Amino acid sequence: MNYVLKRTGRAVFTVWAVITLTFGLIRLLPGGPMQALRGYLMQQNPSISPAELQARIEALTAISPDEPIWVQYGNYLWGLLQGDLGQSVWLNEPVSMVLAERAPWTLFIMTTGLFLMFVIGIGLGAFMAYREGSKFDITTTGVGILLQSVPFYVVGLVLIAFVGYQWELLPTGGHYASGVTPGLNLEFVISSIKHATLPVGSLVLTGFGGWALNMRGNSIRILGEDYLRVARLRGLSEGRIALRYVGRNALLPMYTLLLISIGYMFGGSVILEEIFAYPGLGRKLIQSIGRRDFPVMMGAFLLITIAVVIGVFIADLTYGLIDPRASGGAERESY
Repeated sequence: MNYVLKRTGRAVFTVWAVITLTFGLIRLLPGGPMQALRGYLMQQNPSISPAELQARIEALTAISPDEPIWVQYGNYLWGLLQGDLGQSVWLNEPVSMVLAERAPWTLFIMTTGLFLMFVIGIGLGAFMAYREGSKFDITTTGVGILLQSVPFYVVGLVLIAFVGYQWELLPTGGHYASGVTPGLNLEFVISSIKHATLPVGSLVLTGFGGWALNMRGNSIRILGEDYLRVARLRGLSEGRIALRYVGRNALLPMYTLLLISIGYMFGGSVILEEIFAYPGLGRKLIQSIGRRDFPVMMGAFLLITIAVVIGVFIADLTYGLIDPRASGGAERESY
C-alpha cells in the first residue's frame, strides 16, 4: 500500500509540476505568450478598448492578468480541475473541445501502430531466438537493425511518393474521405482504415525490428538458464517450455517498455501527422505553434505529459502483479 501511495504521489507531483510550468510560461515569462497574445488581439482589432482586451485575454487563457499572482495560479488550477484549458485564439472554441476532437484520431493510429509493432516484433524475435545462428536469424537481425536505424518520417515520405502518388493505392492525407458520413457504418470504418494505413505502416516498418531484436535477446538469455534444462529433463514438451517459461519471462521487460511507449507515442505523433496531413493532436499542435495559438499549445503539452505519466504509472503498479519476483519495496521499480 505504501508503494502504491508513493508512486501515486510521484505521478501527481509530476503532473502538478508540468501544470505549474505551463502557468509560468503563460504568465511570467517577459515578452512571452501573454504579451504575444495581447499584441495579436490588438493587431486583429486596433479599436479594442483596454477593458475589452483584458476580458478577452482572461477568456482565452483562463487567467486574469491584473489579479495577484497566487490568485491567478489558484484560478488556473481550479479551471484545470474543471476541464477548463482556456479558449483557442484561432478557432474561438474551448481548448478542451479542440483537443478532444483530435485526440481519438491520434490514439487510433498510434496505438494501432504500437500494437502491430509489438505483436510482429515478439513473434519474430522469439522465432529468431530458437533459430539462433541460422541464415534466417542472421538475415532478419540485419534487416531489423537496418529498419530500426531508418527514421519513420523517411519511410513515410517514400510511402507517400510510391504508394500514394505513383501507384495511387492509398490516400496520402486526411482521416476519412470527403462525402463519407462519420459514424458506425462500414463505409466510414473502411475509409478511416485506408487513411490510417500509410501512417501506421511507416511506424510498423521502422519499429518492429527493434521489438524483435529485444525479444530475441531476452529469449536467448532465458534459453540459457539452468531451469530450462531441468524442465527438459522432467520431460516437459517444447511447446509448454516455450510458452510458459521462455515466452513469459522474455516478455516481462518488454511489458514495461510497451506501456511507457503508449504515453511517449503521443509526442511522436507531431511529426507523423504533419507528414501525412493527418488531423490529429500532433498536427493541431504544429498548427497552433504556427498560428501562435498559445492556449491550444499549452493544453496539448499538458495532455501529452499526462499521457506519459499515466503510462509510467500503470507500468509501475502492474509490473509486480505479473512478475511476483519484483514484489515489495524499491525492487518493484519498473524503469
